[in-house]
Amino acid sequence: MANKNNRVKSTNELELKDRLVAINRVTKVTKGGRTFTFAAIVVVGNENGIVGWGLGKANEVTAAIAKGVESAKKNLIKVPVHKGTIPHEQYAKFGGSRIILKPASAGTGVKAGGAMRAVLESVGVTDVLAKSKGSSNPHNLVKATIAALGEMRSPAQVAQNRGIGVDKVFNG
Repeated sequence: MANKNNRVKSTNELELKDRLVAINRVTKVTKGGRTFTFAAIVVVGNENGIVGWGLGKANEVTAAIAKGVESAKKNLIKVPVHKGTIPHEQYAKFGGSRIILKPASAGTGVKAGGAMRAVLESVGVTDVLAKSKGSSNPHNLVKATIAALGEMRSPAQVAQNRGIGVDKVFNG
């Protein structure tokens, strides 16, 4: 999953914006009839490299969304965003969902659908190419996207690991 050093310690000074990805109505059949509850998956981010996801369940939609936002604030990660795109290509898998993220040149936009788009826009990526294969379940897509972003390494980290300058990372 995500690297331990990518975790965000404090949420006090962050201005996080939340995005609702999906709401699922769950029906429980009891002796007295049907009971409806709601499960909401929410993505929060500051659009500047920090993102997290949460799941909230409640009897009402608004309460489920609120619980999802609180849950999302508890597991934020830091993502290196380089010139509006991601630093390198990344693959990830969660459950039956498989995703591919590729960096794109300026002006391309966010070429991603549904759940992946919400995560990428929340982290602040403006140019990226994304493809999902396998399951299109929003829960698994969000988790796979967060896992891929958590594995991203910044150009500075790559340069430090290789013992070279940051300019040589891109110019070979």
